[in-house]
Amino acid sequence: MLRNLLPLSALLLSSALLLFAGGTNSLILPVRGAAEGFDALSLGLLGTGWALGYVAGCVVMPMLVSRVGHIRSFTVMAALAAVAILASLIFLKPVAWIPLRALSGLCFAGAAMIVESWLSERSDAKNRGRIFGTYTMVNLVASTAGQMSLTLASTDGYFFFVLGAIFYALALVPVAITSSASPKPLVKVRLDLKALWRNSPVAVFAIFLVGVSNSAFGTLAAVYAGRIGLTLNSIALFASIPILAGAIAQVPVGFLSDRIDRRKVLVGTAVLALIADLAFIFVAPESTLINLVLVSLFGASIFSMYPVILAHANDHAEEGNFIQTSGGLLLVFGLGSIIGPLVAGWGMSSIGVSGLFLTTVGAHILMIAYALLRIMTRAPVSAEEKAAFVAAPPGRSITPETAAFASGEEQAEGTKPNETVDNSV
Repeated sequence: MLRNLLPLSALLLSSALLLFAGGTNSLILPVRGAAEGFDALSLGLLGTGWALGYVAGCVVMPMLVSRVGHIRSFTVMAALAAVAILASLIFLKPVAWIPLRALSGLCFAGAAMIVESWLSERSDAKNRGRIFGTYTMVNLVASTAGQMSLTLASTDGYFFFVLGAIFYALALVPVAITSSASPKPLVKVRLDLKALWRNSPVAVFAIFLVGVSNSAFGTLAAVYAGRIGLTLNSIALFASIPILAGAIAQVPVGFLSDRIDRRKVLVGTAVLALIADLAFIFVAPESTLINLVLVSLFGASIFSMYPVILAHANDHAEEGNFIQTSGGLLLVFGLGSIIGPLVAGWGMSSIGVSGLFLTTVGAHILMIAYALLRIMTRAPVSAEEKAAFVAAPPGRSITPETAAFASGEEQAEGTKPNETVDNSV
């Protein structure tokens, strides 16, 4: 195992540094923005800006890499991400932070795609699963460490903005000096909703609502925690524990979804999320411990939905279309991620902190209702015909290259080794 990972250590280190910076960046902005008096709608728009940039990065990055190569592209992405977080410190206004957050999203998606493409190229059928698992674990630990770093000092000054910029800059060093050969061009995606809908209506509908729910929570969880009176340490835990819970929950959820109708598993996870939603709204606990327990249940539910939906869509897809399907669903997820923070931010500005979980309640109720309707109108796929369940990193760090890396489907049929894959769906 160590022999397989040693040649990839530079890429894994770059990814860890990138995710540490991303974790710090994602939490310091809502915490500092709330302290600066930004309203919830403005803070929600930070999430909308991130999602717009992230989707744009997934679409345009293959073109940039094809023009200037992997190392130069990664350098540009890391440098611009550092500029974005430092500029956020200089311009403490929502009107500046929203486009800067979009730039961060674009850079983050681009850099992640390059690292994943490189790792995928350097792995094979024998070690791909272990390398992907190690990559996911490294990113999870690094992202959590980045968020938890906010407990080390006051958020009032410049420290965490500079810290994030330092780690973005450090992320480009291992990639810049690696001796690994640059991989093939990146996976291209574009959206064809009709084809996706014909393949699996419930997957399209549900993945959009998962985007709404998950992005609303990911953007405004720290704002919610701060407004109910949690300390900074507890705010960091409130934001990071759900992601860890979601990663752990994918093991039993994947086991179940391989044995029973995946739509029923989706309904089950949505019901658990709905229970947590309603508890936050109607119980409104003040205890830190109860809040952390509830948010753990919430995270375990919402962050294990994406791979179930993706596996269900691939159960109905034509053989060999894994990347095409996952790439299209990723863009639908991105569309939901644009809307979710906007709606939740407006709700928190209009009716108070419960606006966040009222947004997720609506998403989960609609998801449950439509999945139940489809269960009644379409027979389940037999166990023999099911595609393999592939765990996905929880949170908002999934790119088209993630699917290629996890599945091993690096090239479309008939594509020459050095041709760019155009995964139209």
